[in-house]
Amino acid sequence: MRRKHLKKSFFSSPIAFIYNLALVYITYGLCRLAYLFENWSVISEGFDSLSFWEAFKGCWMFDTSAILYTNVLYAILMLIPLHWKEKNWWQTMAEWIYLIVNSLCIIANLADAVYFQYTGRRTNWSVFKEFSNEGNIGNVIGVELLNHWYLLLVGIVLIVGLALLYAQPKGKFRLRLLKDYLLYYVIHLICFGLYIPITVAGMRGGATTAVRPITLSNANQYVNRSPEVALILNTPFSMIRSINKDVFVDPKYYEREELDQIYQPIYTPADSIVMKKKNVVVLIMESYGREYIGGYNPIPFNAQPSTVNYKTYTPFTDSLVQRSLTFDYTFANGRKSIDGMPSILSSIPRFIEPFFLTPASLNTVSGLAGELGKAGYYSAFFHGAENGSMGFEAFAKATGYKAYFGRTEYEQDKRFNGDKDFDGMWAIWDEEFLQFYALQMSQMEEPFITSVFTASSHHPYAVPERYKDIYKDEPDDPNVLCKCIRYVDNALRLFFETAEQQPWYKNTIFVLTADHTNLTARPEYQTDLGVFGVPIIIFDPSGEIKPERRHCIAQQIDIMPTVLNHLGYKNPYVAFGNDLLNTPDSLTWAVNNTEGIYQYVKGDYVLQFTDDGHTKALYNYKKDWFLKQNLLGKGEKTEQQMERELKAIIQSYMERMVEDRLVYGK
Repeated sequence: MRRKHLKKSFFSSPIAFIYNLALVYITYGLCRLAYLFENWSVISEGFDSLSFWEAFKGCWMFDTSAILYTNVLYAILMLIPLHWKEKNWWQTMAEWIYLIVNSLCIIANLADAVYFQYTGRRTNWSVFKEFSNEGNIGNVIGVELLNHWYLLLVGIVLIVGLALLYAQPKGKFRLRLLKDYLLYYVIHLICFGLYIPITVAGMRGGATTAVRPITLSNANQYVNRSPEVALILNTPFSMIRSINKDVFVDPKYYEREELDQIYQPIYTPADSIVMKKKNVVVLIMESYGREYIGGYNPIPFNAQPSTVNYKTYTPFTDSLVQRSLTFDYTFANGRKSIDGMPSILSSIPRFIEPFFLTPASLNTVSGLAGELGKAGYYSAFFHGAENGSMGFEAFAKATGYKAYFGRTEYEQDKRFNGDKDFDGMWAIWDEEFLQFYALQMSQMEEPFITSVFTASSHHPYAVPERYKDIYKDEPDDPNVLCKCIRYVDNALRLFFETAEQQPWYKNTIFVLTADHTNLTARPEYQTDLGVFGVPIIIFDPSGEIKPERRHCIAQQIDIMPTVLNHLGYKNPYVAFGNDLLNTPDSLTWAVNNTEGIYQYVKGDYVLQFTDDGHTKALYNYKKDWFLKQNLLGKGEKTEQQMERELKAIIQSYMERMVEDRLVYGK
């Protein structure tokens, strides 16, 4: 009888371990369902064409890797062949480690279901750098907990469920005879020995020597569209795989001579050019997507039913569009604020990770401010948040801005109300800060280059108290951001009214764009291309830059070379974008990267290319905006040429990042 009981106890630890890991798999699956439901409006497009079996295999593979990584300590405590592990204190310790680790994973997965709305991807390790200088994250989390109480409830249920259903090894161990010890250790050595190769294979995503450890980009093989990648992945895996990752690696597609023939990001102006010392004002509008701007809609492609009677939230911006140079297809090069600054001000797109969260941010960089500074321009960057917020001040200084005006400088200006104009969460309200911006420029010596980064069209989607009855949620508003967009558009109107009265106004080129898109409602702005749709507006009060709508492609990284070349800047410089004023419409292009997929837009087509070097899809986006018909391998003449060009852009970017060659002459 004693022998039978002893044998049952031998297997209790391994069986309890397997059972408890099975519970974790279930929680990951339930978190994924919550992720899907929370973001159904974005993921649902084309969801019915997904292969359930392929998607399941992908989810299983990535969940296995994450679960084995995060539970490695728990596994050792449960399977290590030492009979002391059967003691109550040991098992209690193991249980607490299991519950704490997997509760954090549940929280990460559910929280990411909300953050996906802003980034379009699973969160990775760089998020800790991104918000390292923010002191209001607790407030943001608190607001989101209230707004998404149902996800909080799901998290509590899952964590409590893990605790209640957790299985501890049963039986009291009395190993008295030598053969009892031998039997115990033989069985547990076998279990522990099996665990090691199974775990290594599970972490890597396969057991054969030909299998490379899976990365985020591997998820693309199980889906049809990049937003679906987030559904296959899980947040713990995404964070683990991005720790200390070599972000930039030279793919070596071409030899240097051939590479430079295909693509070369160096601009060398002619000696005969005469420089115009005009001021440059760059307005980077937080979350100011094209979707809200009536002047850009209906969208210039085959109209879908939802584009009929397109409502505008930006009457002033619409009027500005009519007086400016604009373009049919205008894209951001990233999905976050920290992607926008390098793209807009330094012509550095976001590939793989936000540029200034990578080691390459320590490279020598330049930009509009740095280059124009060589021509005698004064430069200043404005952002109404706490000085140092989001790393903007550091990047502004690195890229050549001579002065920085933040919340501190605003408080010191006696013409304004100081901290009374703080929105309570992020920054000074846009209306007041844009007035501060306009008046500060009147105190600068011309010529100058300045940039402002607004903040009010941001979570938690509030407007000043005095405007709550004017800019409020309307019954037909598609989301809570609309009232903020109305408020910011009016703040822009007041800014330009003040600017028109200043002596520098007519000698100034204004560039208006957004850092990225935000909440989207219309399906045409939830596509792989639509989620990058931002305005790019170039306004010249003197009329020297002709107001017109160009039938071409424009992107954030085009702003720097377009402005510098128009001014007649004389020095060579590095910029990854196009000079829109001197590039034929048919040769303009745009590029972005998300979830391991590059998108290269040129002419009528968009090419999707994985970061491990394979073309995934080709679409005629002008005829097929929702990207339903993959033309890859269908004989389209542009396919090979676009792949060749995109590879050259990627390689040139990677080489220059790795070799610190982001400025001319290095």
